[in-house]
Amino acid sequence: MTYALVCWFSFRRNASYRLAALGEAFTNTVFGFIRAAILIALWEYRPHLGGYTVTDAVTFCFLTQALIGPVQIFGGMDLAERVRTGDVAIDLHRPADLQLWWLADDLGRAAYTFLARGFLPMVAGWVAFGILLPEPSRWAAFLVAVLLAVAVSFGLRYLVALAVFWIHDSRGVEGMAMVCSLFFSGMILPLVVFPGALGTVAQLLPWSALIQIPADVYLGKREGWDLVAAYGFQAAWAVVLLLLGRALTGAAHRKLVIQGG
Repeated sequence: MTYALVCWFSFRRNASYRLAALGEAFTNTVFGFIRAAILIALWEYRPHLGGYTVTDAVTFCFLTQALIGPVQIFGGMDLAERVRTGDVAIDLHRPADLQLWWLADDLGRAAYTFLARGFLPMVAGWVAFGILLPEPSRWAAFLVAVLLAVAVSFGLRYLVALAVFWIHDSRGVEGMAMVCSLFFSGMILPLVVFPGALGTVAQLLPWSALIQIPADVYLGKREGWDLVAAYGFQAAWAVVLLLLGRALTGAAHRKLVIQGG
């Protein structure tokens, strides 16, 4: 019940900044048009690149713009700043698990950003380019993939935030994490166009669970047992990252030093 309330209040807190969310949705949509123009030119030069049609590529483009907020491609966690300032001591005194508290908070944030920032890019893409809109059953499969993507994203960002217990400034680690998220998630280009071993390795890394897999589910590239395997891949990385975060949380408890003792 505690974590359900944390999730709900996180949703409400993020919903307080509606104009900011609208501005971010508009920005995502504008960049969607810019990226779409680039991808259209690329797919006209190389038709069926990576097994995608030009419609698939443009749909992928606007879909990734819609997922920027929920999976937090460009952002970290407030926990990092709380560790740096020592405010994390308050979090540790709560009668609640630190990792589960922040996971619940992140799920509330993701739910609101999905609703507030996800629809405008998709509607704009449909009106301007006629992007694909799947049937209801595939929407349901896509939402499951997005939920697992948020869990993987949280696991990655939570580890980055915990690093502040040891390095005291997360900006360098956050910068490297953001580069990996952009390149290996499919945010810049679909991972299916990556050549040879690079493409194979990229699709095995946890970042591919953030964008590429949800997009493939949406596009109908993952069905039947392939869909089950995609869910299993996302869930496996989520479990690994959350367990690693659990272990580091225990180490961080022993590492924490608050000014004055």
